[in-house]
Amino acid sequence: MDKLLNIEIVSPEKNVFHGTGKVLTVPGVEGLFQVLNMHAPMISMFETGVITVEDEKGEKINFSTRGGVLEVKDNKVVVLADTAEAKESIDVERAEKAMQRADERLKAGGKGLDRERAKFSLQRARIRLKVAGVLK
Repeated sequence: MDKLLNIEIVSPEKNVFHGTGKVLTVPGVEGLFQVLNMHAPMISMFETGVITVEDEKGEKINFSTRGGVLEVKDNKVVVLADTAEAKESIDVERAEKAMQRADERLKAGGKGLDRERAKFSLQRARIRLKVAGVLK
């Protein structure tokens, strides 16, 4: 049997995940990266995207995130996320409305529009809907 990582994902609101996995995939600042058994110790920032835990059976558990920091040490990974949501905790209707609002703002343009904020809102809503299984 493969050796497993102890993985803990926490946000300011709650402990989101505590368990074991073969692989942890994280949206790093320069692209996705993976943590496997016997990974070198490190501390790294990560960005908005999807965190994936692959369990010992090969099943994947996804979490939407807005970024944060993680530490890897002695086969333990602690993910300190600004936000982290599992599929079952995502309010799909709210995410769909947020995506629609952001898309409408970007299309309308206009004076006073914070384009970066609207793009970020659109990206975050899409990620949440992807984790919820609504978008591919």
